[in-house]
Amino acid sequence: MWMTLNLLMAVACVLLAAWLRPWRMLRGPLLTPALAAVALLPWVWLLPQKMPQGLQVQLSGACLLVLMLGWPLAVLVLAAVAVVVWQVGQSPTEQVLVQWVWIGLVPATLALAVGAALRRWLPANLFIYTLGRAFLGTALSMFLAGVMLEWLLELAGQPPREQAMVARWLMAWGDAFLTGMAGAIFVAFVPQWLATWSDERYLRPPSD
Repeated sequence: MWMTLNLLMAVACVLLAAWLRPWRMLRGPLLTPALAAVALLPWVWLLPQKMPQGLQVQLSGACLLVLMLGWPLAVLVLAAVAVVVWQVGQSPTEQVLVQWVWIGLVPATLALAVGAALRRWLPANLFIYTLGRAFLGTALSMFLAGVMLEWLLELAGQPPREQAMVARWLMAWGDAFLTGMAGAIFVAFVPQWLATWSDERYLRPPSD
């Protein structure tokens, strides 16, 4: 039942993303960050397999992908990343599926929701985008995804893991720091790599 739920979530996300045909965006400047993500992100996801037993550090990068590529294209890139992790790594298929869904797809979807809420209820300016969406939005999305995962694992019959929420909270801030820093750098130097950024929206002068 648990693996069926993960598979259904993954298939639903991929089908919805494919229906929106986001690969059309690759004709522009987003091709470079998309290819870079496929080349580099699998090694970030493989990091727990390379660390000493008992020291499991897992970063995501999914929220940064949503900022750079938008949700539909980010979902397809995350699928490619999961395939590379499955082929190169030593984890069983079930574990890679869980990683794909809960380290990739769920945080990405939550990041989309956070971004929509910020656009709806907060003013459009540089600090809302970099501090609110890239930094705090990533921390919130990653932590909520971790809480949901722990809760569903308990429902599936696994015993509660001590200090799991503390670890999820700390790791969420690790992702938030990296996403916030990268988002600020891209805004300053390569804003064309951010599908969610608009000079007209975020840099327009205040109205009198």
